[in-house]
Amino acid sequence: MQATMKELTRAEEQIMQVLWDLRKGFVNDVLSMLPEPRPAYNTVSTIIRILEQKGFVSHKAYGRTHEYYPLVSKKQYTRSYLKQFMRNYFDGSYASLASFFSRDETLSVTELEEIRTLIEHAIQQKSKT
Repeated sequence: MQATMKELTRAEEQIMQVLWDLRKGFVNDVLSMLPEPRPAYNTVSTIIRILEQKGFVSHKAYGRTHEYYPLVSKKQYTRSYLKQFMRNYFDGSYASLASFFSRDETLSVTELEEIRTLIEHAIQQKSKT
């Protein structure tokens, strides 16, 4: 896998979400999982081929039919995407991200307490190692 993973377009990400859920599938399988109004079969097929060129998807051929499966896991993509997001918006600083959330007036006290609990749990786990 490349050091910097390419970012997905909104349409590509939507297709990947379906493939991650299905684990493998044909274009019709992917199409059936998309919300209405569904794109055309050829559109989905084209997006999947683009994902294959980008290294996110591969296929197994059955004659002229192809069964597609993800090469990149959802967890791998999420990690790469968040690292890039952190660099772009918070200079790579998790403290800046936490500060942003702590100042966000739309977060409730309960949500902030949940974040604190998660952080405290992570601290306890890291302290044990």
